[in-house]
Amino acid sequence: MTDTPEGKTRRYTLGPGLITGASDDDPSGIATYSQSGAQFGFAMCWVMLFTFPLMAAIQEICARIGRVTGQGIAGNIRAHHSKWLLRAMVALLLAANTLNLGADLGAMGDALRLLVGGSTKVYVVAFAVGCVLLEIFSRYDRYNNILKWTSISLLAYVATAFAVDTPWREVLRATLVPQFSASAEYVTLLVAVLGTTITPYCFFWQSSQEAEDERLDPDARTLIEDPGSAKFELRRMRVDTWFGMGYSNLVSLFIIITTAATLHAHGVTDIQTSAQAAEALRPIAGPFTFVIFACGIIGIGLLAVPVLAGSAAYALGEALEWPTGLDRQPLEARAFYGAIAASTLVGVFINFLDVDPIKALIWAAVLNGVVAVPLMIVIMLMACEKSIMGEFVLPRPLKIMGWLCTAAMTLAVAIMFAMTPFGA
Repeated sequence: MTDTPEGKTRRYTLGPGLITGASDDDPSGIATYSQSGAQFGFAMCWVMLFTFPLMAAIQEICARIGRVTGQGIAGNIRAHHSKWLLRAMVALLLAANTLNLGADLGAMGDALRLLVGGSTKVYVVAFAVGCVLLEIFSRYDRYNNILKWTSISLLAYVATAFAVDTPWREVLRATLVPQFSASAEYVTLLVAVLGTTITPYCFFWQSSQEAEDERLDPDARTLIEDPGSAKFELRRMRVDTWFGMGYSNLVSLFIIITTAATLHAHGVTDIQTSAQAAEALRPIAGPFTFVIFACGIIGIGLLAVPVLAGSAAYALGEALEWPTGLDRQPLEARAFYGAIAASTLVGVFINFLDVDPIKALIWAAVLNGVVAVPLMIVIMLMACEKSIMGEFVLPRPLKIMGWLCTAAMTLAVAIMFAMTPFGA
């Protein structure tokens, strides 16, 4: 809570940062973290601690761009860079998001089938229709609150770690002391974990949501126009973002811990989907652990699917100068909502094809990596450009962390291409 220069009392609230962080632990991410714990035990716990400040820094930078300029990432690229760069970034984002969305819907359908029986494909369609209808027809403030409350479902993974026999001393050592292996399997999965944790759709979503929150508040203006509110807004964004990313990485850590303490400890080392991880837990850790793990997949999928579809629609809408925003009426932003529905429909269609779920995840990781590196470079250049950010160019500590995150992702993508068939 703080007082503004006008004497108004304002409270710090959690919003875009919390939703973005929670959506990063989508069912596809759960599959990657589960495979990490199953295959290598606690050996990758340190990665969650290592990526936390990098992830939080780049997301705070994206939030600043949205709040300072009143436009999302795509809108700023359109205004300050060439059209071919904008089109390439948006096209790759759409492809990666759609693959991710399809994999997430499939995981949610599988999880519900494991819990109650029935047809996965029917559940996929039902989840997709429900998410689209809520995103289009719910009032913005109500829908925003739904997404915030849905993020609580991630606590299921914290509960599972405490429901099983976990060697906490070993977990602490593995988290604080990095463990490395020269094996191709370890390096490839390490890159997958990094790519799952720092993803382009999170950049677009948080930046656009900050811009939208500013537009909807009748008392708010961009920070360029209202520098007097900057102290409060920058601090609010930092609290929101670092809390959201900390929450995300903590949950990711507990997914690794749970699968390492159960599946890896019992020789189950090959997990291909999040639903398979849940099913494998049932005979080892008991029905209670299985149920809360499976429910978590469904709960966070209900948050991640709208964020994936919404971030793609924001990027496309800003690139093509459509009216965008989840607060708008359906007829007022037909193209924007049409993009959300079309992206979700393609995600549904993927589940009716004979597509290997692991190959879909690999392709999504490759596309996310391809998009992330040049996108992060462009984001950093824009955030450091006075003609765009005015007096709110990045301070030196945030600039250093942002470039470190960019360098880490560049290295991760280079290793990914060197050690997978895609680099051949």
